[in-house]
Amino acid sequence: MANKTTVTAEPGKQELFITREFDAPRELVFKACSTPDLIVQWLGPRGMTMKADQYLAKSNGHYRYLHTDTNGNAYGFHGVFHEVKAPERTIQTFEFEGMPEPGHVSLETARFEELPGGRTRVHIQSVFQSVADRDGMVKSGMERGVTEGYERLDELLANGF
Repeated sequence: MANKTTVTAEPGKQELFITREFDAPRELVFKACSTPDLIVQWLGPRGMTMKADQYLAKSNGHYRYLHTDTNGNAYGFHGVFHEVKAPERTIQTFEFEGMPEPGHVSLETARFEELPGGRTRVHIQSVFQSVADRDGMVKSGMERGVTEGYERLDELLANGF
């Protein structure tokens, strides 16, 4: 694979970092990451389908979506977009609805860096409320979901969506 997803979670810290390059212009990568009809085609691991109940990617917007596995189990996620500045940056909250208690929210900043040759590098910083929350997210299989989702995004971009 030409483009590798890197997830960095230093021990004892409340944050994690995701970095990934794409062989597509920044405007297209940003569009694929902020348009409901496109995001449902790639976000999350292979073998899951995604339905966006709400996805208003604009400053002060909000979202809620469900991932459903092949056994029919649904996993809900929701949050608020604090800032959407196309094609440079998004700042949003993220909450997995499957936690035993609500309120385990992370703050995510995604930066879209324009690279030479019509390529893009995405940098994501997620800050969790506690080290335990961050470690729980890492142990949940999040890295596989992010990696497979970005592979699916590569396919979508290659097909010119």
